[in-house]
Amino acid sequence: MADQVSSDVKLEIGHVLFIDIVGYSKLLINEQSEQIQKLKEIVRGTEQVRLAEAEGKLLRLPTGDGGALVFRNSPEAPVLCAMEIAKALKSQPELRVRMGIHSGPVNEVTDLNEQANIAGAGINVAQRVMDCGDAGHILLSKRLAEDLASYRHWEPHLHDLGEVEVKHGQKIGVVNLYTEELGNSALPEKLSREKEAGASQVRRRRNLTGLAAAVFLTIAVVVGWAVFFHHTTKPSTAAPATLPEKRIAVLPFKPLVPENGDQVMELGMADSLITKLSNSRELIVSSLPSVRKYSGLEQDSLAAGRELQVNSVLEGNVQKVGDHIRVTARLINVKDGASLWAATFNEKFTDVFAVQDAISQKVADALALQLSGEEKKRLTRRYTENLEAYRLYLTGRYHLAKLIPPEIRKSIEFFQKAIDLDPNYALAWFGLAEANRSLAISSDVLSKDCLPRAKAAAMKALEIDDSLAEAHASLSFTLVWYDWDWAGGEEHARRAIALNPNSALARFAHAHVLSYLGHHDEAIVEGARATQLEPLNLLFSAVDAMILHHARRDDEAYAQLQRALEIDANFWITHLMLGKVLIQQRKYPEAIAEFTKARELSHGISDAIASIGYVAALTGDVAKARSVLDELQAVSSQHYVPPTTVALVYNGLGDHNEALSQLEKACEQRDVRLTLLRGDPNWDSFRSDPRFLSIIKRIGLE
Repeated sequence: MADQVSSDVKLEIGHVLFIDIVGYSKLLINEQSEQIQKLKEIVRGTEQVRLAEAEGKLLRLPTGDGGALVFRNSPEAPVLCAMEIAKALKSQPELRVRMGIHSGPVNEVTDLNEQANIAGAGINVAQRVMDCGDAGHILLSKRLAEDLASYRHWEPHLHDLGEVEVKHGQKIGVVNLYTEELGNSALPEKLSREKEAGASQVRRRRNLTGLAAAVFLTIAVVVGWAVFFHHTTKPSTAAPATLPEKRIAVLPFKPLVPENGDQVMELGMADSLITKLSNSRELIVSSLPSVRKYSGLEQDSLAAGRELQVNSVLEGNVQKVGDHIRVTARLINVKDGASLWAATFNEKFTDVFAVQDAISQKVADALALQLSGEEKKRLTRRYTENLEAYRLYLTGRYHLAKLIPPEIRKSIEFFQKAIDLDPNYALAWFGLAEANRSLAISSDVLSKDCLPRAKAAAMKALEIDDSLAEAHASLSFTLVWYDWDWAGGEEHARRAIALNPNSALARFAHAHVLSYLGHHDEAIVEGARATQLEPLNLLFSAVDAMILHHARRDDEAYAQLQRALEIDANFWITHLMLGKVLIQQRKYPEAIAEFTKARELSHGISDAIASIGYVAALTGDVAKARSVLDELQAVSSQHYVPPTTVALVYNGLGDHNEALSQLEKACEQRDVRLTLLRGDPNWDSFRSDPRFLSIIKRIGLE
């Protein structure tokens, strides 16, 4: 009997690529057909499939939502094919595909329809590996990955995820394959759930050994976290990917002698260390806008760490005396206040970069970060050796972080001076790009006067250092705001995420593009990731609320903005967004109050002024609305007034013709606010108007 079986079943080693479309069953029938057809075309167009077919070394196994390809020529073939497919899918964001790869025994069989088919453990394991992933993942079995790891060109892109329990209790080793541009670097949701379940078991065991209080605190933090980000767990939206467990805040350094304080240097020391430590994918580092509020001399570092929801805090003192600089630094565990590392440096000011390198390396060692070779290089990378250029850059960052128009303009001057001293200072070019970009959306400035400069500066930064994730994110904004290049904008946002998955700015940029394009569920997920990475960043919180608002989820947007106001009641963009949400809730007096506050805090931004006129018109106060138009006309003799703001008031007055004329004028001027039209509910009554549709088409949002 055994001899009969062994002679009938002809096993051979197949290199299997299993593919399926995520969310396929939720699609409409015609959408399913369209997506399957697109996927077939992409697969057929890959070089690996063509080569294997020409050699007679390819077998196919179709499934309802994808299929399996069995290569019989090389274990690299399915991996190279997956990379080709992933590259082609970058231009098809609506096609959400995951892939699993394994080498193992397969055999040809005849199915019930008398058709040739394929079976075997190789197929089963490849499918189970794939089932562990989410959209964008290319997962490999540990066995196949070990074969590839011996080749230099594959080893850096293989990331071991450990063992995963699959069907029938079987455990398989899974490895995530991704590069800076292809694949999905996020931890798969299935593994996130298992990791959390394992952590829960550990907490329960600790509870049994008398640590009930610690467990209670842990659960309270998790619950509070879930409440804070509750909108990300709605059934219509995928939950954000699990983030690394190691989170650190570098607080603004304090002066050793208060009367000799230098805020630029104190904040700049923190900013420089944030930049260095952010190069580790294993570590989430709070950004400068999130930590700058903790610059007070009496600030409790542990309290700041708890508010920022981090595991550890780096605090310190810095003082420049003559040509020397004295720096003390201490790394603290937020949970128990224990000192993880501390040191004092007393060096010549010309050695400030060496001091920063030393602190960064010691922090990485204290946190037991597993740094790749490239991450180690970037940890101690110096973007300039010119101390005066460095000082000017820090001064620019200091002013830009305040995010009000006069301060943004100041920052541009300092960034430019830094560049004049060191034209190869990539961070200064990035700062110049961000300042000009911020000016376009937060100030009354012609787009052509700042966005082309922002684009040029971002491109120069990337010419010097293409691995700057934040520069890719900045370029993404300018491409969509001014060039209306949606594909390019999304490409650079994705590139930024690939370079640094823990960059809130990268997530923020991607969320913007997705929201503009009407992909609201995906935009909400990315917006939530940005705020999860930076829970105290007021700008990210306000824009996350805008994304929810454009998705018509105003109750959640309102809750988000209320939380932001609890953090800081004086950020003008929060008040502006809250006013927009209140309009949809028909709370007009409250909306006007918020717009009035936004106008005051922003030093008279026209968005806030026009919004007051719009609400006045909605409530029947035509005289007030007309007076706002007169005010905008008068202001236009002093500075630029975006036509979109004037159009909004005419919209409220019911003058569709003049509103559309202003929007057409905005197109000529490439007013950045046009990109919001598709999602902004204030324009819902225009959506069937041919002139409005022509404008939407003109900016590429049809």
